[in-house]
Amino acid sequence: MTDLRLVVAGASGRMGRMLIKAIHDAPGVKLSGALEAPGSIALGQDAGLLAGCGKLGINISADPLEAMLHADGIIDFTVPAASVTLAKYAAQARIVHVLGTTGMSEADLEHVRAAARHAVIIRSGNMSLGVNLLAALVERVARTLSADFDIEILEMHHRMKVDAPSGTALMLGEAAAAGRGIKLAEHAVRQRDGHTGARKSGDIGFATLRGGSVVGDHTVIFAGAGERIELTHRAEDRSLFAAGALRAALWGHGKKPGLYDMLDVLGLKES
Repeated sequence: MTDLRLVVAGASGRMGRMLIKAIHDAPGVKLSGALEAPGSIALGQDAGLLAGCGKLGINISADPLEAMLHADGIIDFTVPAASVTLAKYAAQARIVHVLGTTGMSEADLEHVRAAARHAVIIRSGNMSLGVNLLAALVERVARTLSADFDIEILEMHHRMKVDAPSGTALMLGEAAAAGRGIKLAEHAVRQRDGHTGARKSGDIGFATLRGGSVVGDHTVIFAGAGERIELTHRAEDRSLFAAGALRAALWGHGKKPGLYDMLDVLGLKES
């Protein structure tokens, strides 16, 4: 069986380097390309040396089209503008696009959905098994409990994270909204300051913390009268995101074009 050829976007970043090492160490996959933005000081460097796994003979490039023409998939934890462009290239090359970028706007997502007509795109705010199990539990609990239980989502990440709430927090919010049969955009409360008045029934609140080197903590709170249910996931090592991304790429190879998520990959979608 031929190894799945994968390109890593954002190859010089923390997640990119971890993905390169994970691909190097994992059976059934191999690195075929490594991408960075034009002007990056990493351009031309050997991706393996930069990731700490030895020379691989794959130099970091700023040419996504060339890299993706010789690949079966691309793993992308970059920024929204870059991810939109990469989704278009994935559609042209008819390859798998594992998309872990967060902070995407609705306009960005429209471009992703359009690209998914021609490419297998697996998009998730979090690639870990634990978080996706948590999302499935959140949807079920939200469906089971009455609207008398208020839903609040608390997340904390390292000080360098640039978007808030996190993509994972929003994913959990979407799961809660789906369980309640409502639209998150119409019920999300992302900021409270000053005299806000009483909490509105049906709101899904978000609270964001930033500091230190926290990889990612997420808690979904269902607060009722006289009792509270808390569902929590704490990520302690970024390698779990890399492992999930590789699993998604292997799962997506050979699938029909479309927009999928990690619940599809893990078989957690309710029929």
